[in-house]
Amino acid sequence: MALPVLRRAVVFRLLRGHRAVSTESHPGVQDASPGVFSGIQPTGIPHLGNYLGALQSWVKLQDEFSSVLYSIVDLHSITVPQDPGVLRESILDMTACLLACGIDPEKSILFQQSQVPEHAELGWIFGCLTSMPRLRHLPQWKIKNQNQKNEGSVGLFTYPVLQSADILLYKSTHVPVGDDQIQHMELTQDTARTFNQRFGQIFPIPKALMTTSKKIRSLRDPSSKMSKSDPQNLATVRLMDSPDEITLKFRKAITDFTSEVTFDPEGRPGVSNLIAIHSAMTGLTPEDIVPQSRGLETAKYKLVVAEAIIEKLMPIQEEIRRLRADKGYLREVLNRGTMKAREVAAPVYEEVCRLVGFK
Repeated sequence: MALPVLRRAVVFRLLRGHRAVSTESHPGVQDASPGVFSGIQPTGIPHLGNYLGALQSWVKLQDEFSSVLYSIVDLHSITVPQDPGVLRESILDMTACLLACGIDPEKSILFQQSQVPEHAELGWIFGCLTSMPRLRHLPQWKIKNQNQKNEGSVGLFTYPVLQSADILLYKSTHVPVGDDQIQHMELTQDTARTFNQRFGQIFPIPKALMTTSKKIRSLRDPSSKMSKSDPQNLATVRLMDSPDEITLKFRKAITDFTSEVTFDPEGRPGVSNLIAIHSAMTGLTPEDIVPQSRGLETAKYKLVVAEAIIEKLMPIQEEIRRLRADKGYLREVLNRGTMKAREVAAPVYEEVCRLVGFK
């Protein structure tokens, strides 16, 4: 894909923030305009935890920052084997899901990571600044490599470096993250400091936005978070599950032998997870829900929660189906987003190349 002509007015408009943000800086580094970056892998339909934990936060951030970039990170997805045909469809499916959940291409830049080659190019430069022991001790590598029977790829090992490139390529100042990504965020911050000290003051030190505070747990094991990769089908509610599937999954949700509905995350994690999901989907607090559920056995309360989920997801599911039927529109959204992303990324990468000595 040819590099589009850079339009400085567009670039400045995309990067301009609506208020000053205090960011860590060094002499010679101007405080960066506030900007958000986050990404999601196109590996299956998002689940309830993705929606309540990340996607709802993404929608809100569109109105809080004037520079917001959301990427479908397909480069990250191939760190484990992918069927090419399935991956192509999954990219479009994820685009449909994001749009249906409220991501607005007029408020944010939604794009496909692999179509902006500066991500991989900057990732290589950062890889040359990052030690193997640092990556080896990241918990995500230990977990994922274990799943690969200690035969994980180089890409799997270095994908946190690419994450750093994803963020810093746009001089992002804020990144919405969950608890499991804190150490990767620290790596990004350290990478920015290392580059600034060695080559020149260019990158702001991005801050973590702990917006994924709604911890949705597995319906089959409330000690674990809900996951797309959970081998137990009944553990995870996906955005496109039918009403019958949702009802079945909640009927089979693990609770305990006490029939009363009470909120006690430590003592009664299963029932408390149901209340947390109910709260997140309706806006009611646990303090509202528990009195309203007095007299209900947990078996009946499970059906109340399932009904709330079904009602909330129905319009989202209808919009996903409508968008999936118009693949041309989905590709157009991604293409427009990719052009905008490259307009922002290209001058930053050009500056990096000059500082490193490539130009």
